[in-house]
Amino acid sequence: MTAGMDDSNQPSCEEAPGNFSLCRTLGLFTGDMRLCRKWVSRQNVMIQLLDWILRGMAQVMFVNNPLSGLLITAGLFLQNPWWALNSLLGTLVSTVSAIFLGQSSPVVSSALSTVASKWDLPIFTLPFNILVCLHVAATGANHPYFPQVDIQPHNHQHPRNDSTESLNIFQLFLSVPVGVGQVYGCDSPWTGGVILLGLLLSSPTICLHAMVGSAAGVLTGLALAAPLWDIYSGLWGYNSALSCIAVGGVFYVITWQTHLLAVICALFSAYMTSATSRLMSVLALPACTWPFCLSTLIFLLVSSEIPAICRLPLSVVSYPEESLRNRRRLKASEGVRRSQQGSSQEEEEEKALPKENRGTDNQSVEERGSV
Repeated sequence: MTAGMDDSNQPSCEEAPGNFSLCRTLGLFTGDMRLCRKWVSRQNVMIQLLDWILRGMAQVMFVNNPLSGLLITAGLFLQNPWWALNSLLGTLVSTVSAIFLGQSSPVVSSALSTVASKWDLPIFTLPFNILVCLHVAATGANHPYFPQVDIQPHNHQHPRNDSTESLNIFQLFLSVPVGVGQVYGCDSPWTGGVILLGLLLSSPTICLHAMVGSAAGVLTGLALAAPLWDIYSGLWGYNSALSCIAVGGVFYVITWQTHLLAVICALFSAYMTSATSRLMSVLALPACTWPFCLSTLIFLLVSSEIPAICRLPLSVVSYPEESLRNRRRLKASEGVRRSQQGSSQEEEEEKALPKENRGTDNQSVEERGSV
C-alpha cells in the first residue's frame, strides 16, 4: 500500500466493501510501494541495496517502484544481457559511492542539485549528459582502448521520402514502444513493451504520457521529413516521452491543462532533438538526453495565472495519482476551513450586535415565519 492509499483515500473501496481487500492488495505493488520501503528499512544492508538498485533502474522514467525496476531490468535482458548487466553495475557503483561519500546522490548529481535547488528545479539526466559527452570527447573514435562510434555531422538535407508507399504503418506504430525503449538505448519493441508494463504497474498516468510523448516525437519526425529509419528506431521518441512524463503529472499536478502542456512540451522536445543532434554532431558528440533536459526545464519555468497549472515543490513530488489525491484533499480541507471561518465570523458579528437589536432580529424572523 503506497502513500495516500489508506481508507480515506479510496472512496470506491468504502462504497464496495467486498473490493476493499483487492484495493489494499493492489496498493502493495502500485505507486511507490511505500510499505515495502518501510519493511526494507528494517532489513539487512544487502536487501536494502537490492531495493535501491531496482528503484534506481526505474527512476530513469520517474518511477520509484522496485517491481517496475525489476520489469525494466528484465526488458533490458531481453534486448541485450550485456547492456542489462552494465546498467545494474552502473547503478550499483553510483549507489555504493553515494553511501561511502555520505551523499543522497552521486558527486555530479549532488553538485548540480546544489545549484538547481535555488530555483527548486530537478537536475533530470544532466549528470549523465555531462559525463557521457566528457568521456566521448576525451576518447574519440580512434582511441586504442575506448573506441567510440565515429559521429559524423548530420546532413541538413534529409533523404526525401519519394512516396507514401515507402511508409510502413506497422513499423510506424511499433516506433511508439521503441521510442520508450530508447530511453534505455534499446530498439526492440518487446523491450519497450515490457518497460511500458513496468510503468503501468506503478502509474497508469506515467505509462499513458510515455506513449503520448513517443507518438508526438514520431509525428514530429514525419512532419520534418526525417529519415524513416530514424523514426522506426525510436530516435525521435525517447526525449519526447521523458518530457511528456515530467510535465504530465510528475512535476505538475495532472489536469487537462497540464496534460495539454505536456503534449506541447513533447512536440517542442522533438524539435529540440532535431536541432541538438545536428549541433552536437558537428562536435562528434551524441545528443543524449540534452533535448529532454532543456525542453522540460523551460516548461517548468513557465509562469501561469491558471490555478490548474500548478508546479509541485520538489519536496512533495511523487507519482501523479498520489499528487492528485493530495491536491484534492488540500482543496477539501480548504473548503472546510473556509466554511468554519465563515460560520465563526457570523457568530462574532451576531455577538457584536446590541442585545435589543438581536431580539428585534429574532422577532422579525419569527413574524416572517408565521406569515
